[in-house]
Amino acid sequence: MKKILLVSVLIGLVWACKTNDDTAPATPTSPTTKTPTPTTPTPTKPLEIPDWTSESHSTDAKPNYAVVFPENMVNTLEIRMLKSDWDSIRIDMKAKFGFDFGTKLPAGGGGGMPAFSTLEPAYRAVSMKYNGKEWYKVGFRLKGNSSLNSAWGEGNYKLPFKLQFDEYEDQFPKIKDQRFYGFKEVSMSPAFKDNSLMRDKITPEVFRMAGIAAPKTAFYRIFIDFGDGLKYNGVYTMIEIPEDTMIKNQFGEESGNIYKPESNFTEGKFTQATFEKKNNETKADWSDITTLFASLHSKDRSTNPTQWRANLDKSLNTDYFLKWLAVNTVLQNWDTYGVMAHNHYLYNATGKGFMWIPWDNNEALSSNVRSLSLDQKATLSTWPLIRYLCDDPVYYAKYKAFILDFNKNVFTPEKMNPVFDKNYNLISSFVVGTDGEKTGATYLSNSNNFALALGILKTHVNNRNLAVKQTFE
Repeated sequence: MKKILLVSVLIGLVWACKTNDDTAPATPTSPTTKTPTPTTPTPTKPLEIPDWTSESHSTDAKPNYAVVFPENMVNTLEIRMLKSDWDSIRIDMKAKFGFDFGTKLPAGGGGGMPAFSTLEPAYRAVSMKYNGKEWYKVGFRLKGNSSLNSAWGEGNYKLPFKLQFDEYEDQFPKIKDQRFYGFKEVSMSPAFKDNSLMRDKITPEVFRMAGIAAPKTAFYRIFIDFGDGLKYNGVYTMIEIPEDTMIKNQFGEESGNIYKPESNFTEGKFTQATFEKKNNETKADWSDITTLFASLHSKDRSTNPTQWRANLDKSLNTDYFLKWLAVNTVLQNWDTYGVMAHNHYLYNATGKGFMWIPWDNNEALSSNVRSLSLDQKATLSTWPLIRYLCDDPVYYAKYKAFILDFNKNVFTPEKMNPVFDKNYNLISSFVVGTDGEKTGATYLSNSNNFALALGILKTHVNNRNLAVKQTFE
């Protein structure tokens, strides 16, 4: 009888531990685990959230753009994790991508990490502080492809990452629907391959100046404790996530499907996997995309162009796409559709058809041999959204008009130079000098490159302005 009672007491104690709604047991990870599960340290006491207010943390608050995406200041974030969290991140990354932090790939070895559209780093729960307030058990995960590949291999702590504020709400019910002044998630870009540190910040602004919806952006100083003390990780650009707040804010609605494609739009190549849904995930309905494919590749394109355009206009907001194409081409942004089948969103706006949304612009505003030609004559049919529309005289006339308008009224030295100067002055003291970025957490090989980059941006605008005039006027 005593043995039975003892067993019963032990079972009761174990069950009581499992049902504590403010704690979460840690899940062990191992270098031999194929896909390690993200773990959360077991707190020694119930989670307390003294800094929580409706305005700052609750889902009831409307997105506060003035606080989170200020135009005239640089915010500061502090992120803290335990050493065991950082160790778990390293274990997860090595298991998934084959090499540890600071372990460069052999010269000429090729390979590297696979695309993150199919395999992503795991989340960890971290503490985030902004302006003296704490956000609790925030989901932190690394992100990116070539940017993460490079930084991880070189042991550069200026890593690209995402913050998801309600990622751990199931484990910690007290933080259910946690938000950062109305925002559920944000992306943090470290200015990879950008000595100006401004391209990801400024390019969306330029798109909006031209009438193309694009995520809001802001500069942030980032300090991270990887388990051995808080250290400065440099200047980042915080980027709004389209499916979180941007689409509702800029289109006034969000009921239509939002996709993040990895597709050339080639005939017969549609798959659901290449059109990742960012909302309405439970509805297995891609009919709006298949209709777009059918309209784009209809035989009417050669036999009845008027009917082809009419049908295509119902599925795709062609004026909007052509304006995006014009702006993107003048800017010179090669790392997107036309060269690479990624870095854009599609939103099916009610009564307007699909709207094209630019994304990931750290390669913009710079000359590159892979950039599209202004007249689009060299663009291959493997990019039918460009090739087919530019082969049509009606659509091409619109494309040309958009280019000339952008070149005359937006992308001029008179308009762009003040934008460059303003942003340069905002961050310069946090990039170079005593309070600037430090070796091991920067992409700058020397501080002079930052100052030189400002002049390079201004020269780029002059050169592109002249190139448009020589091509079309």
